[in-house]
Amino acid sequence: MTSRRSRMESYLHVLHALMLRDMRTRFGGSHWGYAVVVLWPVVHVFLLVLIFVTRSVPAPIGDSRAIFFASGAVPVLAFQYIAREVMKAVLSNRPLTYYPQVKLFDVIFSRIIVEIVTGFLGLIVIFSILVLCGINPVPADPFTAMCGYIAAILLGIGVGTVNVSIIAFFPAWVIGFILFTVVIYTTSGVMFLPNFLPEQIYEFLKYNPAVQVIEWVRLGYYPDLPINVDYTYTLFFALSCLVIGLFLEKHLVRKMT
Repeated sequence: MTSRRSRMESYLHVLHALMLRDMRTRFGGSHWGYAVVVLWPVVHVFLLVLIFVTRSVPAPIGDSRAIFFASGAVPVLAFQYIAREVMKAVLSNRPLTYYPQVKLFDVIFSRIIVEIVTGFLGLIVIFSILVLCGINPVPADPFTAMCGYIAAILLGIGVGTVNVSIIAFFPAWVIGFILFTVVIYTTSGVMFLPNFLPEQIYEFLKYNPAVQVIEWVRLGYYPDLPINVDYTYTLFFALSCLVIGLFLEKHLVRKMT
């Protein structure tokens, strides 16, 4: 029992050290550097809102442009940031795996924790700004909206672990994935409602799990929205990516390091 506890404490120390190193190296070793990373998606959301407000473009549903665009941008950015940063963690921290105490999985897991915490801090900032602007950011169905956001996080973790395996064989995928996420972002329904498109196009777009998580979150804000989220497909896709990514990391990537 004591031996198991000591191993757990050692592992937690390693994880804590990896998280601290991650934050110090990526954010310049200062609180301001970390604040920039937290605020970057916040700026993204409100810049999008500002563009549509200045152009007098109404929200396709509801009375608030800010709520509509934020409910789409926040989950898809959470997915994309986690998937991208998990991949980059392996590239920047691979030398640490030469130490016997540090495994590649530890590097991935520590970056996931940092990104989840960063995402939640950004979400709190967005909520706070909306409140200061006199906008109620609380969804009509908080449970549904939060489940959609968690699904976006899970999707980012799953795709991120697959990305780790891809860049082990094709390092240029770092750039390729960024270009890929631009396509995902523009077609996922952040700035429009996919269900307003022709049925054939809409059914095709729903194979994109980012569309599903956005609709999942929006269903929490607009319960009367005429959409059917495929919860099974979304979770199955995310979990399948996670299982495949962990399998490849254990049996292929780990042997290459």
